[in-house]
Amino acid sequence: MATGPAHKLVVVLDDDPGVLKAVQRLVTARGFGCERFSSVHDFQIGAHLHLADCVILDINLDGESGIDVRRKLTATWPSIPVIFITGNDSDGARKAAMEADCIAYLTKPFAADSLLDAIEKASARPPLPPPAVGNSGR
Repeated sequence: MATGPAHKLVVVLDDDPGVLKAVQRLVTARGFGCERFSSVHDFQIGAHLHLADCVILDINLDGESGIDVRRKLTATWPSIPVIFITGNDSDGARKAAMEADCIAYLTKPFAADSLLDAIEKASARPPLPPPAVGNSGR
């Protein structure tokens, strides 16, 4: 019996509820599942990274840095594709994002196709290996 394609998941961390809602609408319309988080704490305890095709991170979170979140992710999920989004573009932010090994860097407001192209690029990668020792899979 043939089965359909595996459900694809995009995990989004942004402290702007409007951006979270818009990104969720966009990715679900394209057939992806979407987990959205408005705080680093909720992301850390609730994100199903073992199922994610990619993570979309806002660079300037409320009191936190998306770049730092990415660096922490690297300890257990070094190959998870990350797309950075920001409303405060600067050479320093762009350089830090590239050094954090992102697959895309988008400035708000960004074109829907730009985000969808980056997500498609991420989902075309081979499946992620299991997390490093000591991670529960989240």
